[in-house]
Amino acid sequence: MENRIAPDAPFDAWNAALEQRHLADLTPSEVGRALRALSSCYVERRARLAEGAALETAGKRAAFALFYAPLHFLTTAHILEALPVDRKLRALVDLGCGTGSAGAAWALHSPGARLTGFDRHPWAVAEANWTYRRLGVNGKALRQDLTRVRIDAAPGLGVVASYAVNELPDAARDAWLSKLMTVVRQGATVLVIEPIARRMAPWWRSWEEAFAGAGGRSDEWRFATVLPARQRQLAKSAGLNPRELTARTLFAG
Repeated sequence: MENRIAPDAPFDAWNAALEQRHLADLTPSEVGRALRALSSCYVERRARLAEGAALETAGKRAAFALFYAPLHFLTTAHILEALPVDRKLRALVDLGCGTGSAGAAWALHSPGARLTGFDRHPWAVAEANWTYRRLGVNGKALRQDLTRVRIDAAPGLGVVASYAVNELPDAARDAWLSKLMTVVRQGATVLVIEPIARRMAPWWRSWEEAFAGAGGRSDEWRFATVLPARQRQLAKSAGLNPRELTARTLFAG
């Protein structure tokens, strides 16, 4: 599937606003250098992500918001189109919402739903709330460590954990698997999104088995894409050349 987004889509207005917001005090070359460091952190030093390394400098925060957030939005939007997701959900929860892109993509897919995002990083929470406003999403992001988040599950609820589960400590990850299986049994829809990695995270297999046991499914996705101009420029400056959007997912509901 190739990414073709209409010029008047909410995504385009949001992406243009991202440029104005994050290039106000930084040059594209500075953000490109920060993106190179951020990409290295994701690929080679993932243990530092739990320590907040991805958002430790203004440059990395700008690179994350301006490059990865739009890619995560597009990837999530494509996945939602491909999966049998109910468009009439009443509420959404985004666990580890980051800048809000995945939850916002789902909220636009299910426009009647109220979105609540949770993240422990204050900058991410502020950025997520800005994202919701710019995209016209009925939602609010709250600062909360995921170990303290409670979900009142029922039919009509969707829960997404996008690029968040792998960054949790083992005990917290195990606890969330149990919680998510409980909310699935209570009628909620759950979607977990993670990168396709050369070396599969050791926890993934047990999560696949749990989702399969709950009637769910596991998928790998590759969507051919032409990135927007700004993201292409940043990718080139950071030595990246993404020609497709990739992810793996667990889905039940």
